[in-house]
Amino acid sequence: MNPLERTLEQRVDALGVPMAVVLPGGQRLGHAQPTVTIRLNELSPLVHIAGGQVGRVAQDYVEGRLDFDGTVRDLMAIAATLIPDDPTRSEPTGAPLAWWRNIARAARSRARHSTEADAQQIQFHYDVSDDFYALWLDPRRVYSCAYFREGSLSLAKAQEAKLDHICRKLMLREGERFLDIGAGWGGLLMWAAQHYGVRAHGITLSKNQHAHVNRLIENSGLRGRVTMELRDYRELPEDEPYDKIASVGMFEHVGHVQLPAYFDKIHRLLKPGGLLMNHGITAGSTRNAQLGAGMGDFIERYIFPGGELLHVSHVLKVMSESALEPVDAENLRPHYARTLWAWSAALESQLAKARELTGESVVRAYRLYLAGSAMCFEHGWISLFQMLAARPDGNVVRGAMRGAQSAFPFNREYMYR
Repeated sequence: MNPLERTLEQRVDALGVPMAVVLPGGQRLGHAQPTVTIRLNELSPLVHIAGGQVGRVAQDYVEGRLDFDGTVRDLMAIAATLIPDDPTRSEPTGAPLAWWRNIARAARSRARHSTEADAQQIQFHYDVSDDFYALWLDPRRVYSCAYFREGSLSLAKAQEAKLDHICRKLMLREGERFLDIGAGWGGLLMWAAQHYGVRAHGITLSKNQHAHVNRLIENSGLRGRVTMELRDYRELPEDEPYDKIASVGMFEHVGHVQLPAYFDKIHRLLKPGGLLMNHGITAGSTRNAQLGAGMGDFIERYIFPGGELLHVSHVLKVMSESALEPVDAENLRPHYARTLWAWSAALESQLAKARELTGESVVRAYRLYLAGSAMCFEHGWISLFQMLAARPDGNVVRGAMRGAQSAFPFNREYMYR
């Protein structure tokens, strides 16, 4: 046994979990009755497993250098124990290093978020295959965190509860103009129009989503009340502001350098007194731009190129600097862990069909992405916030039951009534 194999055997034994590793020649290391067995097709992954670089191990799996036997849930339980340090505190500290890191991060963010780059990155992810996503999403294809208002809810009902939760928070009213930035497959647009009577307009950079939503509009008889454009948010006209705006699972794609301009744009698009719902994934710590142990690099390479994690405190700061007043913030992190496990289970039940629709490497990447993300939300390494904000209209009326110089009232009872 060479030194690397000996190190790996010691590492596996120290985990205290039932895991085994089978080397290319058939030699077996680890537990005699494992829940997960990693079978190496070549030796190069050894160093990644021994070092706890789970993102590199995931890359090895996608590219066929290893396979595993066992469930993805058990695999993620082992992955969490392999990681040697807190993946939210993986960046170097110290003033000079922090200064240089911020400069480099800003330059990288700026380069990755031109109009052309954003369109390519969105299409890379969302235009994989509509039928592939339909295998594991709910019937409305809501590709964001569900809201398990009651523990017994199915995924489909929890997604409807989320759509309604957003509409309630925004206080949508019949006849209002409603904008959905990054409208996905149209779940929120259609729900808002059908249940709240708004005139809804959505935008996306995904050609597949654009075509799908326009078919939905025609089939539902909502032409004239709901519209969907293939357009970048930066190109939206500002001549007729909206009463209410939602951005769901969108600002993660904006980039930290572009975030001030993003909220400035929303401020101009929103009527004075109007409300904004900004719903999205946030960093679990104030100290990291992406997940450590190689997980952030894996997601950048195979799933979300150009995606950037920002802590909720930073998002609220930038939002406030754009004269949008935060009036409510709700952490839905546990809800997203449950959502992702539901997606993962649905994909696992249809692997053969998924391979027919996309190919082996895509299926491998998404198996680890969905289950790995569920694990990260469970551990609090990433989070999910709904941030409700208002554009104050300057109308101060003493004694009126009116909150932030906007439609927002004095308390949140209306959200749950």
